[in-house]
Amino acid sequence: MEGPPLKPQSLLISNHVSWLDILVLGGSTGTAFVSKDNLGHGLIHWLADQNATLYVRRDDRKGSKGQALAIAEAADRDQPIALFPEGTTGPGDHLLPFRSSLLEAASYASPQVEVRPVALDYGAAATDVGWHGESGKENVLRILGRKGILPMTIHLLEPLDRSSDRKVLASAAREAIAETLASSRAATPL
Repeated sequence: MEGPPLKPQSLLISNHVSWLDILVLGGSTGTAFVSKDNLGHGLIHWLADQNATLYVRRDDRKGSKGQALAIAEAADRDQPIALFPEGTTGPGDHLLPFRSSLLEAASYASPQVEVRPVALDYGAAATDVGWHGESGKENVLRILGRKGILPMTIHLLEPLDRSSDRKVLASAAREAIAETLASSRAATPL
C-alpha cells in the first residue's frame, strides 16, 4: 500500500477491476463497502453483511439523496467506507465512466471526513483479473487457476477538495486514479 495513512473517517472512491478488489482493499484498510443490493448468492450477501456493507438500489433514482445521506452517515463512523463509482467491474485496461450520484455524500458528510481516491493497480496483470463479459463463476475459476503471483498495489491518493459539486468530485477522482495507473504502467516493464 502506498500513500498517506488512511483516517478512520474516510470516504474512498476507487476503480473496480475484479471481485478481488473487495478482498484486497477491505483486508488491507478495514474499509466497509457500498454495494448494490442484489449480490446474487446468499453466502456472498452474508459475507458482505459481516463487514458492515451499505446496500443501495441502483434502480431507485428518486432515492439517490437518501442513499447519499446514508453513505455520509457511514463515512462519519470509525470504519472507512468505499464506493466504486464505475458501478461495475471493468476489463482492467481502462477506467469506465464514473457515476457521480452517490458522491453527493461528500456534501452531507461531516467536515472531518476525508474523500480519498484509491487506485487499485494490478499492473500488467490487470486484464488477467478484469471481470468483464464473463460469468462470476468463470471469472473466479480463471483467476484461481492463474499461475504465478499476482502483483497488486493499493495507491491511497491525496484527499480531494470537497467544496465542489459531485460531478467535479467524480471527475477529479477519476483523473487522479487514471494518472496514477498510467504512471505506474509506464514505470513497470511488461
